[in-house]
Amino acid sequence: MELNNEFWNNRYINKDTGWDLGSVSTPLQYYFDQLSDKNLRILIPGGGNAYEAEYLFNHGFKNIFLLDYSTLALENFQKRVPDFPTNHLICQDFFEHKGRYDLIVEQTFFCAIDPSLRKNYVKKVCELLSSSGKIAGVLFNAVLNQDKPPFGGNKEEYEKLFQNNFEITTLEIAYNSIKPRAGRELFFNFKRKS
Repeated sequence: MELNNEFWNNRYINKDTGWDLGSVSTPLQYYFDQLSDKNLRILIPGGGNAYEAEYLFNHGFKNIFLLDYSTLALENFQKRVPDFPTNHLICQDFFEHKGRYDLIVEQTFFCAIDPSLRKNYVKKVCELLSSSGKIAGVLFNAVLNQDKPPFGGNKEEYEKLFQNNFEITTLEIAYNSIKPRAGRELFFNFKRKS
């Protein structure tokens, strides 16, 4: 199974998008509401229909960049949020992306990549973040699938994976997950080590 553009476009065509909440993730909305600097450069990789990007954009954040492998996901987003700058919609493999960001938002992207790429993901996030940049979002604290996305994980695995490159500020069970994900999501906020 190759997790490429065709794979993800087919998931949208077949409406096989169980990760899509239809609105901004509650833990992320609460986090966004605490951000005061509207000039932050924000990357949302694997953003899909990107309700998080829409929420941020509608609340005055203008430096949001949405990256996804699926052209259909980006087209869906553009139709829904026509005022969003088209040059901030990037159809590309995350691992090939270049740029510098203050914040990377994680919402069901980490669980969509092959687990063998997780160390590369951490390395790439470090490469993309500014010296005091952060990554924040939600990670599944559940086993999930072994042979297809979403791939699960647990708190101990994430601590081990990120601790060398990040200060683990927050990594706790999200208290405000939607009901189907209650108790299975970890909210995290990690700061890149200089």
